[in-house]
Amino acid sequence: MIVLLDNTVLSNFALIRQANLLKQLFGDLATTTSQVMVEFELGTQLRRLPTTNWSWLTILTLSATEYQLYQQFLNQLGQGEASCLAVAIQRQGIVYTDDNRARTMAKQLQLPVSGTLGILVRLVKKQDLTLVEADALLSQMITFGYHSPTETLRRFI
Repeated sequence: MIVLLDNTVLSNFALIRQANLLKQLFGDLATTTSQVMVEFELGTQLRRLPTTNWSWLTILTLSATEYQLYQQFLNQLGQGEASCLAVAIQRQGIVYTDDNRARTMAKQLQLPVSGTLGILVRLVKKQDLTLVEADALLSQMITFGYHSPTETLRRFI
């Protein structure tokens, strides 16, 4: 199963300069779409996001069928989220997004979905981070504008 990372998740880890944690957790399974990368690059150009080395991340181009789904999803979602959902449907992927509309749609489509909190929890459970370290990273993300439903991961561990 491929892992699709959207711009909300990439941005959270880029802003705290911890993109390597995504590589560490997902390895070769980590993918995103060209639409997501366009969004991220725009954020970089506007100086809202730091320049980040994503060379390890597989960038997918939509197939014709995925593009048709993507077009349908654009009525309700941004380009990055729409493209990730379209690919997840066709390639049996899990979508990592913090966008509420995308998460709701993914659940309606019966797609596996998680987000930044889920990634941090997995890193703690795999013992790649301690709970204290993960909470510190979450706190940094919140400082940068991440709208987290919690300030600690304790209840998820």
